[in-house]
Amino acid sequence: MIVNDMLIIMDTLDGIKTVVAVVETGSFTAASERLGMSKALVSKYIGEVEDSLGVRLLNRSTRRLALTEAGQRYYDQALPLLEEFEEMVDSVTGEQSSPRGLLRISVPVTFGEMSLAPLIPKFLQQYPDIGVDLQLSDKMIDMLEEGIDVVIRIGGVDDSSLIAKHIQTLPLALCASPDYIQSRGRPKTPEELAQHDCIIDSNFRIGKHWPIICPNNITTSVEVSSRSMANSPRAVKEIALAGGGIGMIPRFIVQDALDDGRLEEILPTYRTLEFGLFAIYPHRRYLSRKVRCFIDFLVEEFAEHTQR
Repeated sequence: MIVNDMLIIMDTLDGIKTVVAVVETGSFTAASERLGMSKALVSKYIGEVEDSLGVRLLNRSTRRLALTEAGQRYYDQALPLLEEFEEMVDSVTGEQSSPRGLLRISVPVTFGEMSLAPLIPKFLQQYPDIGVDLQLSDKMIDMLEEGIDVVIRIGGVDDSSLIAKHIQTLPLALCASPDYIQSRGRPKTPEELAQHDCIIDSNFRIGKHWPIICPNNITTSVEVSSRSMANSPRAVKEIALAGGGIGMIPRFIVQDALDDGRLEEILPTYRTLEFGLFAIYPHRRYLSRKVRCFIDFLVEEFAEHTQR
């Protein structure tokens, strides 16, 4: 009898998880991918939940799914129930078990390739029961729809339903190749930047108006001249390395070239833009252990990098 009761409870939980996944992803196919089960099983669970309640939760058409009024109420009340259940399991097993499961991470392409990917083996070594699916994209994504556990982004987040945890501040550097400096001279003041070829990163909204912070903390805006632009900071770096002008580039991208002399810093006593590095996750009371462990890992790793 106890075994049968447990099976009923587990089926109920699986049904709740399935409804939540379908609502958040918007389709049976996407929900099946998130849950790791077949589309047929997703459909079966949805049907069983609706049959047990005697109401329709989803209106289905060939093009899309739409929540009914009852479906919206079910989702709104099911979500905190799931969180409380997972929190209970965590609190009971937390000291005896390590975090587990597949961690889906969305990260900007350049930062993911250069800074995050090299840290993944260390994270996996610390947490052997976690797997990582690293998805590199510079586009804004819908975390819930795409089943992403945590998003790493450079810059803030406008969505009030999400929490942004600050990991590190990423400064930008003005730099150029020794060949360019030899042929065109080295700017000694921010105003002299206007006399040089500057490489524009079109990802930045500032365009040709570069903010420069003087040693006395006064900010001036310089309208620079440009004959080349790119929507990739790595491309801007390559143009600068080839002698194409002065670039404003995230320091983590050009640090190796600054260290070995392939690039030289321009106006080193001045500062320019800096961006925050954030870990973004849904605004929920409960945060899974695998996500918490990953965020703690990032904070520790990048704090260490800052100190070096």
